[in-house]
Amino acid sequence: MKRAGQKVVAEAPGTSQTSKKQKTSLCDSGFGDSDPCTAMDWGSLPHHVILRVFQFLTLVDRARASSVCRRWNEVFHIPDLWRRFEFELSQPATSYLKSTHPDLIQQIIKRHADHLQYVSFKVDSSTESAEAACDILSQLVNCSIKTLGLISTAKPSFMNVSKAHFASALTVVFVNSKSLSSIKIDDTPLDDPSLKVLVANNSDTLKLLKMSSCPHVSPAGILCVADQCHGLKELALNYYILSDELLLALSSEKHVDLEHLRIDVVSENPGQVQFHTIKKQSWDALVKHSPKVNIVMYFFLYEDEFDAFFREETPVTHLYFGRAVSKAMLGRIGMNCPRLIELVVCANGLQPLDDELIQIAERCKNLTAMGLGECEVTCRGFIEFVKMCGGRLTQLSIMEEVLIPDSDYSLDRLHLEVSKHLGRMWFPDMMPTW
Repeated sequence: MKRAGQKVVAEAPGTSQTSKKQKTSLCDSGFGDSDPCTAMDWGSLPHHVILRVFQFLTLVDRARASSVCRRWNEVFHIPDLWRRFEFELSQPATSYLKSTHPDLIQQIIKRHADHLQYVSFKVDSSTESAEAACDILSQLVNCSIKTLGLISTAKPSFMNVSKAHFASALTVVFVNSKSLSSIKIDDTPLDDPSLKVLVANNSDTLKLLKMSSCPHVSPAGILCVADQCHGLKELALNYYILSDELLLALSSEKHVDLEHLRIDVVSENPGQVQFHTIKKQSWDALVKHSPKVNIVMYFFLYEDEFDAFFREETPVTHLYFGRAVSKAMLGRIGMNCPRLIELVVCANGLQPLDDELIQIAERCKNLTAMGLGECEVTCRGFIEFVKMCGGRLTQLSIMEEVLIPDSDYSLDRLHLEVSKHLGRMWFPDMMPTW
């Protein structure tokens, strides 16, 4: 007879004492406690485990996770999580970007400014967003930033900020960081005095400087950088800043070997820009000092503005033409660019470029990549070019629509012949239909 109030637990068929022990041991395997509630106590995870989890989360999810408990909130503020940060600043009415929340920005400035090392600002096309980025920069007085990038996702909105406001904001970072190694500040109102501040405080650490389309920087400003930043390895600038003096400064004994030199040659108004010529001796000095340097040139000129270029041997390695290029210009490239590795031509006239391509293949023995847009080429001429270059062409792109069939080769046979000489299957590109 059962006692009053005694509970009766019905054991399911097949359930044994062994299975009960197995269930208990599964709970025990978590944290050494048989209580399932204790086993699911996420707050007792070690700091390094929570930190590892946080590193896989987006910033928004990480912020949400920080509200789980006090321990998780402590991990949320560990310096390792704040070394790299991208501020996104946009206006809801004009941008698809999700802006970094103002409360989070203030929290970073107050608690993590001295932890930031790799920082970028991504702004939309509005002046308000660019000014907000400058306001944040002005508050980073305890920073130790190593890399800084200012990125305009549409038109260069930083150019609409007053030069004084922009320079003041940059000065805060330049003066306080002391260890800047990489800076990308294209399309900004950067000026010579700002560069002098940069050099005065970071000359021993600066390795990469990208500052294309900075109209307030003069050749003297960039020459100051070249003279004093002896560890500079990568440099990107507009052609109007390039000079014989600058190349010679980069070729001095106190400089490390330059690895990359990018030059943007841009003209917005046809016929209104007179481009200067760089002497062959200056180019030779640079290559002698830095024999492995990649010299990359982006051209956005009109056909009658190329007169100053490639009349003498030029050690350019990568050439990109964003507008039409004449046959004569391509002929000069074949004659005077023996170090050429990559050539991309957006457009040309309606005359076939067979002779020019064959000359490039003959003289540019390092050529490994070629891209042709709206450029007429006969099938015979194109196959001859590929045959001369052979398997070293790792990248080859041309639209099928610009290849001209002839009596020897049809388009159907073309891809077989080209594939044979390349040593891999190859097809011409097709014009997109959308």
